[in-house]
Amino acid sequence: MIIKTEYLKIKTKKRKDIVHLTDSVEEFLKRTGIIEGFILVSSMHITSGIVINDYEEGLWEDIYKWLEDLAPEKSDYKHHRTGETNGDAHLKRILVNHQVIVPITDGKLDLGRWEKIFYFEFDGQREKRIILKAFGE
Repeated sequence: MIIKTEYLKIKTKKRKDIVHLTDSVEEFLKRTGIIEGFILVSSMHITSGIVINDYEEGLWEDIYKWLEDLAPEKSDYKHHRTGETNGDAHLKRILVNHQVIVPITDGKLDLGRWEKIFYFEFDGQREKRIILKAFGE
């Protein structure tokens, strides 16, 4: 069994942003030498998440609108009593989740035809980490 771990550092220019990660995860997979197994891709911050979906900007707009409808930016979150102003970002993270597990088959990410891996940022403009952990043979 091979187990490898790397960290990606992310710092978005905008408070809310989407970063395509598929290429970075594929490069990591090549360095591991794993042929069959899994890769965990996990955001290590409480106001961001990892999503597998289509690489299409209209869809991203739809997703952000949906998230905004469910967890709007507003000033009356109880979390804001701590001095923070990102209550909506915490809720959005719950909706998209914080990690995905991607199968590795024949040395490649085993994703569907249109599936890509994305980092969703809801309270950015500072450095955050993503853990990549591969295990297999």
